[in-house]
Amino acid sequence: MTKNKRGNVWLAAAGLVVNSQREWLVVKKRYGGLKGKWSLPAGFVMASETIDQAVLREVQEETGMDCNVQGMIGFRSGVIRQEISDNMAIFLLKAQDENQPFTVQESEIYEAAWISPEALAKNEEVSVMLHEMAAYVTEEGFQAIEDVDPGEVFGYSLYKLFFKKQR
Repeated sequence: MTKNKRGNVWLAAAGLVVNSQREWLVVKKRYGGLKGKWSLPAGFVMASETIDQAVLREVQEETGMDCNVQGMIGFRSGVIRQEISDNMAIFLLKAQDENQPFTVQESEIYEAAWISPEALAKNEEVSVMLHEMAAYVTEEGFQAIEDVDPGEVFGYSLYKLFFKKQR
């Protein structure tokens, strides 16, 4: 999706896939400000999908990994040059088969790998967001609530909320 089609408010989704050894699935980007750096598989939400559908698509496109959403664990928001609102929801994902080989999207990604958060925290070739995430709890997220009907007046074809359940 080109920058012009996104307008001045951008919405993206990133997926934190954690394997049974507590390693994170990370990708080394080929472009932009993250070129040559490890970061989460991520990309922009398309008009025809919800944000959690976007994260599953992006992780699959960039790494070949099929996943299930466990919950939303974070949200990044910033303003670029005082003219573009750049927003990203970060989801915790579980791989359907963590042993499947990676199939990287070579036009966007150099490589994909499982790396521990401790190793990422010490690595200089890591995105700022990933470096910060390594210091926070990322195993709990906001579960999707899918059985809510906001009413016909809004015309939603899909509607989801993400909140942490009471214990």
